[in-house]
Amino acid sequence: MKTIGLVMIVKNEERSLRKCLSRAKKLVDKIYITDTGSVDDTLKIAEEFGACVSHFEWKNDFAAARNYALSRSDCDWNLILDADEYLVSGKRKDLQRFAERGECVGAVRRYDSYREESGEISKSCTYTTRFVPRGTFYAGRVHEQIVSNLPIVPLPLVFEHDGYLQGGKGERNLEILLEELSEKPEDPYMLYQVSRTLWLMKEYERADEYFEKFYSLVPEKGTGYRASGVISYIYNLLEAKKYEEGFRLIDAEKERLKDYADYHFACGTFYTKAIFSDVEKYAGYLPEIERSYKRCLEIGEVPEHEGVKGNGSFKAAYNLGVWFEVNGNVKEALRYYRMAKGDGYRPAGERIRALGGR
Repeated sequence: MKTIGLVMIVKNEERSLRKCLSRAKKLVDKIYITDTGSVDDTLKIAEEFGACVSHFEWKNDFAAARNYALSRSDCDWNLILDADEYLVSGKRKDLQRFAERGECVGAVRRYDSYREESGEISKSCTYTTRFVPRGTFYAGRVHEQIVSNLPIVPLPLVFEHDGYLQGGKGERNLEILLEELSEKPEDPYMLYQVSRTLWLMKEYERADEYFEKFYSLVPEKGTGYRASGVISYIYNLLEAKKYEEGFRLIDAEKERLKDYADYHFACGTFYTKAIFSDVEKYAGYLPEIERSYKRCLEIGEVPEHEGVKGNGSFKAAYNLGVWFEVNGNVKEALRYYRMAKGDGYRPAGERIRALGGR
């Protein structure tokens, strides 16, 4: 039977480490934790769980730290987690069966929580490679990637991640990303990471030049990040109020991204805000708002597309409710609000009460 280790790098993770380890310990035989300079109770918590603790001097290089941590494990296979990732579903037998087959590396599904400007907590889905055989290593100083010739296959493991709610990561990551990009200025993946980081930091004008270069260089096929990059680019153009560029991008991608709910949700949002900016100029796009959000519902939630949870269901339904309410069609508005409420979306319930419905 293959042995399985949990491998982590940590620094000042007392907030989340106990929760992470209490859920993940049932998946593995041993726990290996490499600390990069904690001054809180992180190491004390690690010792509570019987972890094999090592130390690594931080060098602004996540891959270097991960590779050192992996080198400390003597297990046949390793599950790699961050301290702010918590197991939601999945069992030891899922990993064991995968390891015994040994023909792939495993990607887990992760839901990242983030706070919208409204204050609502939303979640986006991503698949990230985290289960690998001994001898596998990482490359990349930040947003590091597994280096392996084995195919990547999804595992039936789901995690929640709340690190983005804590803030402060954008500035740290950007410094490392820009340094790496200076060495590989034509690398579309690095351009993707830099542009998205700036977009999330709300530096829209600065992000625009990186998005533009990313879009000119990224291959149309064969990457797992192109769709995410293009959809983020649409939102960035919206925030930068570059409406004409946004309409051109939307039109250019309508065939390639036609099956992505997040693309159509971005389109609906773009059309709405562009029209509000200049009704006379953009009124011709009014029918596209309803069409975009209805297409989201037709597609539904597709976790493999790594989008925002709700863009294929309750968020699209809610926006359709708003659309029909603004246009005076209360009956249809209530229908879509109820659909959104049925998925537990609190703002929909508020609109139903405001309209005198149930």
